[in-house]
Amino acid sequence: MKIVRAAAVQFCHHPGDKEANFSIVEQFAAMAARERVEILVFPEMCLTGYWHVRNLSKSGIEALAEAVPDGPSTRRLVKLSAHHGMTVGAGLIEQGDDGKLYNTYVVVMPDGEVRRHRKLHCFISPHMSSGNEFTVFDTPHGCRVGVLICWDNNLVENVRLTALAGADVLIAPHQTGGCNSRSPGAMGLIDPVLWQNRHQDPEAIEEEFKGPKGREWLMRWLPARAHDNGMFLVFSNGVGQDDDEVRTGNAMILDPYGRVLTETWKAADAMVVADLDGGMLAKCTGRRWMRGRRPELYEGLCQSSGKEFDPRRARFSEEEV
Repeated sequence: MKIVRAAAVQFCHHPGDKEANFSIVEQFAAMAARERVEILVFPEMCLTGYWHVRNLSKSGIEALAEAVPDGPSTRRLVKLSAHHGMTVGAGLIEQGDDGKLYNTYVVVMPDGEVRRHRKLHCFISPHMSSGNEFTVFDTPHGCRVGVLICWDNNLVENVRLTALAGADVLIAPHQTGGCNSRSPGAMGLIDPVLWQNRHQDPEAIEEEFKGPKGREWLMRWLPARAHDNGMFLVFSNGVGQDDDEVRTGNAMILDPYGRVLTETWKAADAMVVADLDGGMLAKCTGRRWMRGRRPELYEGLCQSSGKEFDPRRARFSEEEV
């Protein structure tokens, strides 16, 4: 892998307004082109909006859903990618050929190739299904890329399998931070008034973004995904009010040692850019450690403990582990 310039975007989407959201994507793509970005990463379900979807009927979700790769949003992303000569990733709701609805992330490359990742652990609606495949592919930029959406990244097995498939860069789109978590030591709600008053008092909301409901929570686990698996990690997130919650942004890019190359905690739409030096990969700690794996010891990882829940029950259940 050579040096690849990547960018992570955070933005506050408009629920259900794909045209307004795509307009924001276009604005950031133009900005990224001026900075010679090669891989541009937008948040999970940023084209459709996210948290309001939990309250929609199946027909309401279907009204937002599109085919991939033949739907209008993917076709627009293909044109945008070709126009700027960069790889662009963005999240939407997919209506599959099987009739199912998926939380899908579309990655479009400047040569016209389209890849999609269906979230492996989809919980937002009982009308939506989880994907069953990992997504790792080569890009025209000389690097191999993997995609995991939000909660996919919280399960260490998913990231390790993505690394074992040869990913140099992990694209990690999210809608997180400021969540009403069932875990008493994880995140927590942010008063929407702080976001609404961000122009008058930016320090108050940005302290929340930097604190245990945002960056401090991310720093407990996100760097380990990059470090332990020897990959660059491009973290893109929503920011601002998302229905009755407030997303914390914190767009950042990490190197394969889990170090932050660039980040923001601004209470605003924003983009961060970093050069990913592929020369760091060969001897980084995670890749050296993985060479010492003993797969014959890990059979238990492939067996059910009998305690697994489906993603929706695992996310919302009050049952104790």
